[in-house]
Amino acid sequence: MAKATEATQVSDHGGGVRSIRVPIPDNPLGYTLIYVLDTDAGPVLVDTGWDDPTSWDTLAAGLTACGTSVTDLTGVLITHHHPDHHGLSAKVREASGAWIAMHEADAAVVRRTRENAPARWYAYMAAKLTAAGAPDEHVAPLLAARDAGRPRRLPGLDPALPDRTITPGDLLDLPGRRLRAIWTPGHTPGHVCLHLEEDHPAQLAGNGRLFSGDHVLPGITPHIGLYEDPDDATVTDPLGDYLDSLERVGRLAPAEVLPAHQHPFTDAPARVQELLDHHESRLTGLLGLLATPLTPWQLAERMEWNRPWADIPYGSRNIAVSEAEAHLRRLVKSGRAEAVTGSDPVTYAAVS
Repeated sequence: MAKATEATQVSDHGGGVRSIRVPIPDNPLGYTLIYVLDTDAGPVLVDTGWDDPTSWDTLAAGLTACGTSVTDLTGVLITHHHPDHHGLSAKVREASGAWIAMHEADAAVVRRTRENAPARWYAYMAAKLTAAGAPDEHVAPLLAARDAGRPRRLPGLDPALPDRTITPGDLLDLPGRRLRAIWTPGHTPGHVCLHLEEDHPAQLAGNGRLFSGDHVLPGITPHIGLYEDPDDATVTDPLGDYLDSLERVGRLAPAEVLPAHQHPFTDAPARVQELLDHHESRLTGLLGLLATPLTPWQLAERMEWNRPWADIPYGSRNIAVSEAEAHLRRLVKSGRAEAVTGSDPVTYAAVS
């Protein structure tokens, strides 16, 4: 059982592993669990948190409570590129000189994010949403932003370029520790879990401990949408990637999972099975909706979300459509649904 220090949002998980609850502003998730891993070369972070002054202050105070400081950090391991994980990486490196490591597939996303002009991104998103059947009034703001040369006002749009690559299967170069990278695509193309191949400090049965990022969480399911790349027309299958990655983690059977949100938990195989069952149930439910041909937008309108479609904000609708498309791709790839020939925008129907 981790020992928590409420005032500094720090928990000690034993064996040279602690976590800091770094807040995510205006987000129902509340915080990202940033892990501090002691090594013989100095402390290393697993993720860094959201780029926000309060988040930075919380991270710094948490490191002080751990008996170290930002300036003492020697490295940063990024599970994936999202801003609640990678947002503070540049500030950490600037303050400490620490290296930053990331899987190449997510490093490529970071490079695209930094290099793509806002107008190109707006045009790309407008085209994707139009192809998905979004109504003109939803696409219009993106086209207006493109034509006005408006900058993108979203977090994480100038993320730090990593200077090391996390290679799947390799033991990471962390003196005194055995930490192995496991590629778990789905939530992002380059998401990694990090397997601490050491006995559990409380001698729990199982195969070490797993820093799971957003791949496996104890009570919620991560967003699985399309991998967005204006330069690549490859038809990917993110949900298929995610389900395969889940099974990989289930077979690993770690003694304890240290996720990036909520709280640590045990019995990873049982949680993996719950997630596999959840997605199979959802796919089966979508087949019922596809008894009538639907565009991805129409499918998203009819899917079950945490609030009615009418109450879902603009940006969240884009995420919802991306998730609907990811599910459609899985159904098509598994032969359970197909595109309706000649439809424009394309509609999909269940295969009878």
